[in-house]
Amino acid sequence: MTQAAAGCRESFDELVRRYRRRVYNLVRALTAGDSEAEDLVQDIFVRAYRAIGRFRGDSAFRSWLYRIAINVVHTHLDRRRTRDGTLGSQPRDGEAIDEVAGGDDVEQTLLRRQVIDRALASLPEDLRVLVVLRDVHGLKYDEIAKVVKTPRGTVESRLFRARQRLRPLLEPLIALKPIVEVSEGEAEDP
Repeated sequence: MTQAAAGCRESFDELVRRYRRRVYNLVRALTAGDSEAEDLVQDIFVRAYRAIGRFRGDSAFRSWLYRIAINVVHTHLDRRRTRDGTLGSQPRDGEAIDEVAGGDDVEQTLLRRQVIDRALASLPEDLRVLVVLRDVHGLKYDEIAKVVKTPRGTVESRLFRARQRLRPLLEPLIALKPIVEVSEGEAEDP
């Protein structure tokens, strides 16, 4: 990080390799699987490269990078709303997600991903960001508070509210068979 901030291109390339998948997953979750996710990731890293000399180290690099990602996604969603007059095919609040059916493992995995994406898409952007940062990316509450520039207590209460809204939307996942089934005689890993 220090070398990248000093202008070392190879060091920045290493940061890109380390964080690319995480940033892509973050963008995909925040945009409900937007087809432009890859372009947004490129834009995020270009902005990070341009700003890395100003990184002060007040927070973890990951938190700083996620803040850039959230800003880029927010701008993208605002432009899309303006252009399309809507957020696209996202479900309305409370809309049931009932198209989860059995199938082979690959199909089940895809169905699970679709259910999760649609459930997340039903949340307002500010709540969706919190859920993704905490439950998908595992950031601590203090890190999330820094990324979204909101007090920790507010983060905790909004996250609680978001999870309450998600719970009924994710119930169809419980009906699916486990992705990996344990055959008789095999012990499950705790």
